[in-house]
Amino acid sequence: MDGFKEYRNFLKDTIRKTIDFRSSAQNRGVPVPPLQEPVDSQLPRIGLPGREAWSIAVRQTDLTEAIGNRRSRRKFSEKVLKIEELAFLLWATQGQRKPGKQAPFFRTVPSAGARHSFETYLFIYRVETIPPGLYRYLPLTDELVLIYPADDQSKSELSRALLGQKFVADSAVVFVWTTVPRRMEWRYLQAAHRVILLDAGHVCQNLYLACEAIQAGTCAIAAYDQEVLDELIRVDGEEQFTVYLAPVGKY
Repeated sequence: MDGFKEYRNFLKDTIRKTIDFRSSAQNRGVPVPPLQEPVDSQLPRIGLPGREAWSIAVRQTDLTEAIGNRRSRRKFSEKVLKIEELAFLLWATQGQRKPGKQAPFFRTVPSAGARHSFETYLFIYRVETIPPGLYRYLPLTDELVLIYPADDQSKSELSRALLGQKFVADSAVVFVWTTVPRRMEWRYLQAAHRVILLDAGHVCQNLYLACEAIQAGTCAIAAYDQEVLDELIRVDGEEQFTVYLAPVGKY
């Protein structure tokens, strides 16, 4: 079992005992990393409906019902998502919970130290009023920014990146979460990486439960070709890289 020891230790919090947190970037006075990566001002943007709009489109769902119905779904219909439904899912997974100066830190999902190391990319195929393409969600302004349009080739490339899991391309939209580790390392140094993955679980579970409110399904995926997928969403694979994804579609 010695071959597993290193990986099991990663799951423990014993590394915290070996770290001098006084040397962290935070304690050295290094400015806090931004909670949203820079955006090319030339890229097209789409404003999303606010909470007042999507709260009308999303049915009120009892929490016990949502938890009881939660399951991984791999078969999707050809129905489209409403833009209000997509806006709701994005709010549920990375949206701001409270208005005001501290809003970027108060999200609908917990994060260690409120560092929120994730960026959300979306392969959109069937969402009303939104042309198919790869988009990035901007939680601080509640917008989508178009990275590039989607076509049959990009769908094929996504299936290849996901090791042949073809059902993903049948979904209406694919959520892809990347991490920007320096946001968490700024405070937690070498202890950052374990909590990044814990945070990813919080985000995806919120997506599962939110899907139940719009009669949609999802399936968490952690098996993919790292290099191919990172290239497909145009991140560098070092300072930012994929950690998790989930297709969403009506059932």
